[in-house]
Amino acid sequence: MGLEMTCGVRPFRAVLACLLLLVALAFASLARAQDTSPLISDFGGANLRALAAAVEALAASGDERALPVLQALGDGNLYETVDGGIYIREGRGAIIDAATGETTTDVEPDDLRVIRINNALRRDIRAAIGGMTLLSEDDNTRLRAAREMFSTADPANIELLDEALAQEDNAAVRRVMEQARAAAILRTDVSEEDFAAAVAVIAARGDRQALGILNANLANASEAERVNIEAGIARINQALAIQGVGQNVWYGISLGSVLLLAAIGLAITFGVMGVINMAHGEMVMIGAYVTFVVQEIIRTTNPGLFDYSLAIAVPMAFLITGLIGVAIERGIIRWLYGRPLETLLATWGLSLIIQQGVRTIFGATNRDVGNPSYMSGAFDFMGIAITYNRLWIVVFSLVVFALLLLVLNKTPLGLQMRAVTQNRRMASSMGIRTPWVDAMTFGLGSGVAGLAGVALSQIDNVSPNLGQGYIIDSFMVVVFGGVGNLWGTLVGAMTLGIANKFLEPYAGAVLAKIIILVLIILFIQRRPRGLFALKGRAVEQ
Repeated sequence: MGLEMTCGVRPFRAVLACLLLLVALAFASLARAQDTSPLISDFGGANLRALAAAVEALAASGDERALPVLQALGDGNLYETVDGGIYIREGRGAIIDAATGETTTDVEPDDLRVIRINNALRRDIRAAIGGMTLLSEDDNTRLRAAREMFSTADPANIELLDEALAQEDNAAVRRVMEQARAAAILRTDVSEEDFAAAVAVIAARGDRQALGILNANLANASEAERVNIEAGIARINQALAIQGVGQNVWYGISLGSVLLLAAIGLAITFGVMGVINMAHGEMVMIGAYVTFVVQEIIRTTNPGLFDYSLAIAVPMAFLITGLIGVAIERGIIRWLYGRPLETLLATWGLSLIIQQGVRTIFGATNRDVGNPSYMSGAFDFMGIAITYNRLWIVVFSLVVFALLLLVLNKTPLGLQMRAVTQNRRMASSMGIRTPWVDAMTFGLGSGVAGLAGVALSQIDNVSPNLGQGYIIDSFMVVVFGGVGNLWGTLVGAMTLGIANKFLEPYAGAVLAKIIILVLIILFIQRRPRGLFALKGRAVEQ
């Protein structure tokens, strides 16, 4: 019987202990909520000084609800009501009770009044958020917190940064923490050696934010500190100059890839047939509008496929513009061979007709063509800002270039095109149907122009005048690189793109283009056939 009572009592005691523990935890949670709620309510009706004190107290509480409240206050999304309630509201979204973190429907939007802050308090909020997130388990959260502390450079963060550095094992996060600590040390009284070490850490960062921090500390520095800071500033300026050169090279490559896409189709038609096609820019424009139509259809029928819109638009733009090119050659160009002036006037008039037709169908205003998720945003590479849409366009232009090389060198059509380019009469006498080659060549060049339009829709305004901005540049690239030579087109596009971007900071965009044009004219006088002249009997005659 004693054994039975023992067995019965022990389970009862265990259950009772569990219940008491749960009650204790509930009371502890309630106590924390009661301790934090007054801190949150202090934001209501407070002046800027009282708000600063409330921010400091809420950040020191360590409560998990403090972070969203402080973030909402810094972003201008924290509101108060007449009865003293504090609420979070993002845009026109749900209204959240700041004390409980729960969505409420008891408050009307018109009853909310935003809690306003100034820039000084906004900096204090960023610093407080940085202190709360610096010890997070997430690497990205700690990295963002360290960057915030670097920008504020508050000496009060040194102790917290030392604690975080003692347990940080991520090299990238640790480096930013060390930079934040060095920026804070510059605002304290330390030895000359520690000051010089801090300046060296910041100078090694080598960006404009580091330059701004050193310049801010220059005014109040002693003579010895001034020497160290000036040496750090000189080091950063040297690094920025190198980064500037690299940035201009990247901008030039980016522009060159756009010129390559716009000019490579013209190099094919102009090189094979010698036709000055002033409507080539309109093929680029049509490719951009094909992208717009594809995205509009996807938006209305299946928005989940939006990231695949460009993959759908690329073959469609190539086929549509290619067929239009074949129709132009069969309907207009073939009657004007050997009459360059008439061909120029006919294609120029055709370009005006196409522009007006597109303007009638789609309107004269710019059309919105969105970027898929993988083409949005940017990243930093050795101090050079690279946007994903420009990077993908560079890759796309090189892929198109490689595919054209394969077509010209490894297919029967490419062989026939090269034969017609070198000697049209001999190719015709060998049984090559030169009219068919002309039509396919014009269609291929127009199709590639449509691909250029797909790429340009991601970085330029889609309008009826889109192609006009690239037709002159395309002709310059083709003539400079060598008529009908793809490698010449590649080198010419990259050369003109980089040269243009290096001239723009000194001469401006318009004058830079004029200088490039004058240089090309002088170059053509020395080498009339361009950089890479085609070889052949017909060419040499």
